[in-house]
Amino acid sequence: MASKDHYETLGVARTATEEEIRKAYRKLARKYHPDVSKEPDAEARMKAINEANEVLSDAEKRALYDQGGGSAGQHFRPPPGWDPGFGFPGAGGDNADFFSSMFGRAGGRPGRGRSRPMRGEDHQASIVVDLADAYEGATRSVTLSRPESGPRGHARMAERTLSVRIPKGVKEGQHIRLAGQGEPGFGGGPSGDLLLEIRFRPDPRYRVDGRDVYQTVPVTPWEAALGGAIETATPAGHIELQVPSGSQTGRKLRLKKRGIPGEPPGDLYLVLEVVLPPADTDRAREIYETMRQELPFNPRA
Repeated sequence: MASKDHYETLGVARTATEEEIRKAYRKLARKYHPDVSKEPDAEARMKAINEANEVLSDAEKRALYDQGGGSAGQHFRPPPGWDPGFGFPGAGGDNADFFSSMFGRAGGRPGRGRSRPMRGEDHQASIVVDLADAYEGATRSVTLSRPESGPRGHARMAERTLSVRIPKGVKEGQHIRLAGQGEPGFGGGPSGDLLLEIRFRPDPRYRVDGRDVYQTVPVTPWEAALGGAIETATPAGHIELQVPSGSQTGRKLRLKKRGIPGEPPGDLYLVLEVVLPPADTDRAREIYETMRQELPFNPRA
């Protein structure tokens, strides 16, 4: 057929109901199915008719087609392995009974008119979690949009919310598989799975590399110069840290096995950053002036 628009193929309006699509399909199938038709182009026409029906009779595929593949000259992109031929995959229920009545369950071509169960496609999405969730584990909600059949068979987008268990020790980029939460199967086949990719919520304090975590820790000039114990919060909880004397900005202090838990666990690297107090009072400026006079120091020497 010359037209590649599924609505034109079935001869229905874009607002057609499920019943209107079903009737149009049956009418065309009676005329062009290769087992009964004498039309010279019956096989090509039936392929196009069958493909159009597979898309428009399924609420989810129809919604996707209307969003991105509904104009003339564009094909719907079926899932891998989807057969738009004469096996009528997914055409169970009324359509299966319709072809049985036309040709008989044992008549016609072997296997024709029977639906073949097919597993639904896996879906992928991302879920954003805090770094602390990777340390302790958590339960989070994720809301997804998917097409469904609305009033009078018209496709619409609907939201669903799932409760997801974030396992302790999860890494960024890791996938959590939710069985049966993907695309529904065809012809009675099982649903696909939902694969959620873990993403950490951006936080300027942390940088994650696998299971290793790098955290910036601000220190005062006297803490860096003289050394001593300080307290700081980390993803693993509050700790007391011993700052070596003579430390400079960029110095890394490694805490073994304090990174993201796992086998083996990662390390936590505390990166020191010397922060100067502002000279915003007379007393502060006086102290800085004293330092300039009594501590001859040229960092560019």
